[in-house]
Amino acid sequence: MDKIKTGLTALMTGASLMMASNANCADGVTVDHLGVNNTLVRVDSGRKFLLMPVQESNDDATVNILVDGKLDRTLHVRLAKTKVDYCVPLDMEQYAGHDVVLNIVTSQSRSSVRDAKEDACWSRFALADTFDTSNREKYRPAFHHTPLYGWMNDPNGMVYKDGIWHLYYQWNPYGSKWQNLSWGHSSSKDLVTWEHHPVAIEPNGLGYVFSGSSVLDPDNTAGFGKDAIISLYTSAAASQIQSLAHSKDNGMTFEIYPGNPVITLESEARDPNMFWNAATGEWNLLLAHALDHEMLIFRSPDLKNWTLNSAFGKGLGAQDGVWECPDLFELTVEGSGEKKWMLICNINPGGPFGGSAAQYFIGDFDGKTFTPDKDADGNVPTKWMDFGKDHYATVSWSDAPDNRRTVIGWMSNWQYAAEVPTMQFRSANTLPREMGLFKASDGQIYVSTVPSPEVDMLRDRLVSRQSKLSVGKNPRKISLPADNDGICEILLDIDSRKGAPVSVMLSNDEGDYVDMVYNPSESTLTFDRRKSGVTDFSQDFPAVTVAPTFSYDDSTLKLRIFVDRSSIEVFEADGKFAMTNLVFPTAPYNRISFSADGGKADIRNLKIFSIKDVND
Repeated sequence: MDKIKTGLTALMTGASLMMASNANCADGVTVDHLGVNNTLVRVDSGRKFLLMPVQESNDDATVNILVDGKLDRTLHVRLAKTKVDYCVPLDMEQYAGHDVVLNIVTSQSRSSVRDAKEDACWSRFALADTFDTSNREKYRPAFHHTPLYGWMNDPNGMVYKDGIWHLYYQWNPYGSKWQNLSWGHSSSKDLVTWEHHPVAIEPNGLGYVFSGSSVLDPDNTAGFGKDAIISLYTSAAASQIQSLAHSKDNGMTFEIYPGNPVITLESEARDPNMFWNAATGEWNLLLAHALDHEMLIFRSPDLKNWTLNSAFGKGLGAQDGVWECPDLFELTVEGSGEKKWMLICNINPGGPFGGSAAQYFIGDFDGKTFTPDKDADGNVPTKWMDFGKDHYATVSWSDAPDNRRTVIGWMSNWQYAAEVPTMQFRSANTLPREMGLFKASDGQIYVSTVPSPEVDMLRDRLVSRQSKLSVGKNPRKISLPADNDGICEILLDIDSRKGAPVSVMLSNDEGDYVDMVYNPSESTLTFDRRKSGVTDFSQDFPAVTVAPTFSYDDSTLKLRIFVDRSSIEVFEADGKFAMTNLVFPTAPYNRISFSADGGKADIRNLKIFSIKDVND
């Protein structure tokens, strides 16, 4: 992973930390215990990083960073009590030449200061000039974006500028669970290989930096300069308010607008998503009125002053969870030239298979009001962008080239995101995807989802090819690539000649398997991960998900399947459905098998490609 290092060179375990000769603390670090819950850590800021020891099962400690006696910032870190799981870096270069003291308040009670001194963290603080981010996780994806370390959830603020795709995301740099939310930043020239950058926007006195959006301002409507990148995000503390920032260096650093907040409400609202509306000559913005289960629609001439136009969604769609992370854009319906607007509404909980998911609405937008389409019965139908458990917070890049509508999602579920069996990092993003619209046989318009064309670059070798396999009750087995942990792309056509359900199974020698079953009579594809490997970290993880195939031909289904070390993404070849599910096999899946219990079927045009490990 040398190509994606940014000077943070290794995530160090407790065993590899620099240790001082005395048992109390490392060189350059002095620890003073003031009471059973209060400790001062004095730091010589002559080194690049202070490595802070973390124990994930512990409660958060409040770390107040004092610089020359003044409070600079407050972090929440699960400082180690009985063991060190890993360490996280505090950047000390910014404090060079200043006195730095960490005033730490721990939550665990101790009967005496003597007992408090025994906590593992106090002797394991260390100063270093490097921080190792080389991978030590068996489940780190080979070709999906992940943070180098720490917690990640929603992608946000994505913008394309000068040939670069900028991906910002909710990030905790000080542990692999939700806390200290900032905007992490990665960029790519090809949507598949990512360069990691320092944090883009950090919390301030208005609160944590929650989700938001970014746009280019070619006409300098905001007054920050032509083609400045303008970002709006939610500042979250006691309340949720909307803040503005801008970048003049192509998204690498941001200046916080001194007039923040630019939008305030009397109730919880978050995740502003803005875009230029050429038809009306002004900016529009959607804001999730989370607890009211609706989206608020604003307009503005300058990205600073916003007027509320309308609200959409109360009583419509899935209403069982908070509404979050909106997006709104216009697409052309395939084969017709008709244009419709698609409004994305992420919801947690309330997804079709439990937990978080992304729903959407198709309709019309006049710059002020979104009017949803209705079905034949006069109702507004509930529609889902993805039929797996692990696809959330999906939003699009602004200013993408060639009028593309390219999206990416968070590949996890709030039911168990903090418990998945990784520790150096938590969570990955889906593959980038292209959005379109198609009209199904029921007369309704649905979203189509296909991998972005850049994904084809991931292919390495064609390791297996079969023009036709006749299958029945006895499974036909084919080996998956043995190298690179079996990661691969699989293309196949299923032709169920007698209408019998057809099974496509991925398995390994340890007895783990994923069973995908195409049922022509019901026009569904099911995905069973209950025996997929490690599943016991959450009762909500073992699951069966079901996708409608939207098929005009009741016997044939064309699939494109991506297998990474901890995920499987299934696409209908023309994009009529997508299904994203995490898996944690105890050993890599090394075979694919096909069977048709109760009938005959053909597997046609089978191709299996090995995939490059772009995260190595």
